[in-house]
Amino acid sequence: MQKSITTFLKHPTRDSSNRSANPPVIRASTILFDTMQELYRHEKKIKKHQKISHYSYGRYGSSTTIELENILKELEKAYHVFLTGTGFGGVALALMSLCRPGDEILVSDNVYGPTKEISEKLLREFKVNAIFYNPDSFEDLKNKVSKKTKMILVENPGSNTFEFQDLSKIVKLAKKKGIYTFLDNTWGTPLYLKPLTIGFDMSFSSATKYFSGHSDAMGGSLAVNRKVFKQIMFFYRLSGYRMAADEAYLIIRGLRTLDTRLNQHYQNTKKVINFLKKQKKISEILYPYKPSSKNYKLWKKYYSGATGLLSIVIKSKKKSSVIKFVNSLELFGIGYSWGGFESLAILQELRSKNKDEYLKGRKYFRFNKDQHIVRLHIGLEDPQDLINDLKTSLRYIK
Repeated sequence: MQKSITTFLKHPTRDSSNRSANPPVIRASTILFDTMQELYRHEKKIKKHQKISHYSYGRYGSSTTIELENILKELEKAYHVFLTGTGFGGVALALMSLCRPGDEILVSDNVYGPTKEISEKLLREFKVNAIFYNPDSFEDLKNKVSKKTKMILVENPGSNTFEFQDLSKIVKLAKKKGIYTFLDNTWGTPLYLKPLTIGFDMSFSSATKYFSGHSDAMGGSLAVNRKVFKQIMFFYRLSGYRMAADEAYLIIRGLRTLDTRLNQHYQNTKKVINFLKKQKKISEILYPYKPSSKNYKLWKKYYSGATGLLSIVIKSKKKSSVIKFVNSLELFGIGYSWGGFESLAILQELRSKNKDEYLKGRKYFRFNKDQHIVRLHIGLEDPQDLINDLKTSLRYIK
């Protein structure tokens, strides 16, 4: 029977042995076999990428993580999904598996801070050169491609400044030049965009965010095509970048309501934006909320929906008043991450205070000294309560 994604997420897995609606949490380091011949046969099945219910050793995962892999394979339309203990572990897995001394990687300037840091700092020590390109300029990306380019790493949209890129153009360029492509799809999730189906080699999501949805689990998901599978599997098996069974169980639980939650995040976000766009102290809303908004066409071209993360640009000569605005919010927690049930707010420091500290600034994003970016995650609370909270706190901005 053919099922919609909504139905699939409600019935992806169950425990047939115990007749439970949820899979068991299997914590295991040693996996036992009846004979050496059985172990050998099982190792061959894994090597040939055949369907399995367990691994041969706990470092590769457990029955619980395999259940999550299978759900995400269907959601991503992937050849395989690698699960890591944190979201960032999935980024590191891709880079460490595929990049070698002498390579260059092209990295979108709007990427997550630690992604920028591993590209600029750590990979440099391994003689891999990271070159950052303007996410608002395909020509800038195209002009920076060289014979040494091994990978193009894209975050779409940027999770602070929300630039959307023309993904098909990037894929076409990469395929022509034989370059690997990686897309951080955490904002859109594979529910609204399936990067592998438009030609990307790797689709990454921080499972900590919307997959989990409850702010109580951490993990990463790296969905891949057949082209890069063997190289990543080699490093994955050696590195121990695996996800714990307990985290996998929590993320499976979260995925069952992914569609319902994302729709509500979006509905709440639209209502909050309708309020924000009328506020004179807010000079710009970084989110594709109307046809005339920045990058709306590129969002509409590739995505079937939108989620609850956005940024607002506040005009103020006093940074202290913007901080007071954030501090005075009652329903918006102050903290890193996003994608959970709760609303969050954080002042983003995108300027570099020291010209030599590249990682603390953005090379291609321009805003003047009287502009400040506050990132908001619109949660699942009553949107009118969120609006009232913002309205009360905006009066502190001078």
